[in-house]
Amino acid sequence: MRTVETPDGERHLLLSTTDGTARLRDPATGEEWRVDADAVEPVADGSIAVAAAGIPEPVRQVVTAAHDERTLGVLVLLVDDGPTAVVDLLSQSGLCESDFNGLFAELRAAGLVAECRVAGERGYAATEPAEEAVELLRADGSAPDDA
Repeated sequence: MRTVETPDGERHLLLSTTDGTARLRDPATGEEWRVDADAVEPVADGSIAVAAAGIPEPVRQVVTAAHDERTLGVLVLLVDDGPTAVVDLLSQSGLCESDFNGLFAELRAAGLVAECRVAGERGYAATEPAEEAVELLRADGSAPDDA
């Protein structure tokens, strides 16, 4: 699989070429179609990166930063509950302080949480990309409030 660009500037995955036609896949939708092979130009972007680009950026941020259910759960709690004091997050997460600091350092580096003040204490809040990602991940209608 290679990456190609169509005349409209869009990047797609080239699945195969046969008899002067190219079979393409849109990385955002998975849709496949055929075009004239001369209508596409190879590009240097790797096909794996282009395939991943079909997933909304906020979701990619969460998927690459949340390596386990606990991390994802902490992020979802911040989205659902809003800014939360560190002391409360520590007790809810069940993590030791060292693991907690490592987890939040990763989430901050990924742009998913930001430090804030909650009732005069240090805390964390979910960022807009985190909120958008959780909304997109819940897009099947299974959000707790919809039950």
